[in-house]
Amino acid sequence: MLKLYAMFLTLISLVELVVAIIGLVFRHVIKNSFKNNYEKALKQYNTTGDYGSHVVDKIQNTLYCCGVTDFRDWKDTNYYSDKGFPESCYKLEDCSPQRDADKASNEGCLVTVMPILESEMEAVAGISFRVASS
Repeated sequence: MLKLYAMFLTLISLVELVVAIIGLVFRHVIKNSFKNNYEKALKQYNTTGDYGSHVVDKIQNTLYCCGVTDFRDWKDTNYYSDKGFPESCYKLEDCSPQRDADKASNEGCLVTVMPILESEMEAVAGISFRVASS
């Protein structure tokens, strides 16, 4: 029974180590994937409450960011042509969609999200290396 427990712990440690190494090696792939998917979500953004639009709003509201690199990314979307920036781009609450760039968040979401993801990957990698070396 003790050998089975030790094998199980070893297996979990190895899986953590592999995931950490993959995360570190492919962090640029993760960054490009986030950027491409976020750009696609902006292009398909609408007010009907679909999942992609909800995710964009949640990220922009939570991290106080707007667009991929900055608020100008919205200007290439159909939503901006019809209504302007979405409410989630504004620093103030209860702003209706409009085209006033001065009220929109200046920071792009890619610049805001990537340091968070990278710091989490570093923490997971550090813990995994420590556990694997024990």
